[in-house]
Amino acid sequence: MALGTRGVRTRLAVGVVALVTVVAAMAATGPAAQAGSKRIVAVGAENEYANVIAQIGGGYISVSAIESNPNTDPHTFEASPAVAEVVSKASLIVQNGVGYDSYMNKIEAASPSSSRKVIVVQSLLGLPDSTRNPHLWYKPVTMPAVAKAVARDLADLDPAHSTYFHARAISFDKSLEPWYKDIAEVKKEFPHAAVAVTEPVGDYMLNAVDADILTPWSLQADIMNGVDPSPQDVSTEQNLFSQHRVKVFLYNQQVTDTLTASFLSLAKSDHIPVVGVYETMPTPGYDYQSWMAAEVNALKAALQHQKSTVSLLSK
Repeated sequence: MALGTRGVRTRLAVGVVALVTVVAAMAATGPAAQAGSKRIVAVGAENEYANVIAQIGGGYISVSAIESNPNTDPHTFEASPAVAEVVSKASLIVQNGVGYDSYMNKIEAASPSSSRKVIVVQSLLGLPDSTRNPHLWYKPVTMPAVAKAVARDLADLDPAHSTYFHARAISFDKSLEPWYKDIAEVKKEFPHAAVAVTEPVGDYMLNAVDADILTPWSLQADIMNGVDPSPQDVSTEQNLFSQHRVKVFLYNQQVTDTLTASFLSLAKSDHIPVVGVYETMPTPGYDYQSWMAAEVNALKAALQHQKSTVSLLSK
């Protein structure tokens, strides 16, 4: 089934006020800030980073997420004046980099601050600008590095609570151990499992479990960038399902169009189990750890029991 033109990708605007309310509430976990003390204002460009900031800072910070809506395409997000105002007030910012949230650079340049701490995850991991997959949160080494950097910067901003921030970072690292164990189990039980994807959202997780991604990179990149894939690549993807060459199909729930929907339909009709992946942390009901655990366990269920988890938010 060939498609000559691609449908309109789902791209909805984000209401920043709602995001601030939701994520600031997470930061209230842990000890309350001392009466009369001022909380550190922090921002995560994506809500998965905001969630980690909240876990490290506890009651001593107030954190906002710029991108949190699962119906938003982060690649094409356009910041509003309200977003710019939130960012301008932040003493600590965590952003992805690799061109994924470059709007943050423009906002920061428009409201410079010599005391502001900005953590760019790309730089933190030592990744070049040519890094082709920007979805760094699925990479197991990413968030421990982010947590450590957040603890360091919060300690610089609030030295009185340095021990608290560093202890929370250590606890965060330990909380990821079940996820690492799940990854190791999938890698051992299903070595080189053949999978298909719409775009490289979950590719770092698939790399971690040593899966074989059979979807052509050129198709992944075209879908990620909103470009029409070649007919040859579309045919290759379709054959992965019709010829049962793959065990699982990872489907980006966050950005869809008629082409990706057609792949989803083919996978279902050919009885290929589907696992939904996301560009921002699905909410409500998840923190970063439980989200990653849910994804790898959904992958395991697909490989072991041919069970689909199209959406992590399905009841």
